[in-house]
Amino acid sequence: MTEIERKFLVLNNNYKQEAFAQTRISQGYLNSHPERTVRVRIKGDKGYLTIKGMGNESGTTRMEWEVEISVLEAQELLTLCEKGAIDKMRYEVKAGRHTFEVDEFFGENRGLVIAEVELEDENEAFAKPAWLGQEVTGDERYYNAYLSRNPFTTWK
Repeated sequence: MTEIERKFLVLNNNYKQEAFAQTRISQGYLNSHPERTVRVRIKGDKGYLTIKGMGNESGTTRMEWEVEISVLEAQELLTLCEKGAIDKMRYEVKAGRHTFEVDEFFGENRGLVIAEVELEDENEAFAKPAWLGQEVTGDERYYNAYLSRNPFTTWK
């Protein structure tokens, strides 16, 4: 139930040519408190309910619990969510022995593209694609829960 991941901004669209899969994602938050978020997500033709705990000091590691639910259940739960839905396209890109999940945001978060890589250990080495930009791991502004309340297009 522990998630270890690092987040990066993306420099250009070259990841799209390297992607082996892409999926549309819509999600909302039943609770977006930084110490515990409760997310409802529709990813392609599947629904999910996810609870995430507060991250460690570096923001790399945190508790995550997720269960698959039906799309109908997810649609119903989305109607109960806080204001500020997330709409994005996820591209999966293999780099070395890891898979990067690159999220291109739409709606009020358009213009933002973030890549995440999940690791087995915080200090694990991984291949960095040329399109990978500045690391933003631990920067709360790039968490989806924050983006749902403070959209990227409103940042100064």
